[in-house]
Amino acid sequence: MSKVERQKVILDLVRSRRITSQEALRGLLAERGIDVTQATLSRDIRELRLVKVPASDGTAHYSIPDEWESTPSLASLLPTLFLSAEGVDHLLVVRTMKGAAQTVAAGIDGEEWPEVLGTLAGDDTVLIVLRSREALTKVQERLQRLATPAT
Repeated sequence: MSKVERQKVILDLVRSRRITSQEALRGLLAERGIDVTQATLSRDIRELRLVKVPASDGTAHYSIPDEWESTPSLASLLPTLFLSAEGVDHLLVVRTMKGAAQTVAAGIDGEEWPEVLGTLAGDDTVLIVLRSREALTKVQERLQRLATPAT
């Protein structure tokens, strides 16, 4: 089974049940014939951005944040919302269509790129703080590539 298929099963399980631990999730996957190591399951949980939320009975269970399910991918946002990206040192300024900066910043944050320390968004401008000067060109080119629709 591929990673994508396994993660789809994990999402289906989290949507349909209250799963309180990785071991419980691992057991449910095993019942479906999916053998996964603890390390792989931890990575899947992190990549899927699952969070533990408290229940009224004091327990906590995995959930999918509402904003994750409703936020479009960066690749689908940038072709229509991205205008330009210019930077200096370890700062990259992204210009967007009016009113789109917060959506684009959330998309960038959601990508969890290792080069990005964080973002700040205004109305039509996103400031990306990079971890190093060397990351500037790489992130700028990645954004421009995502903003250019495949032909």
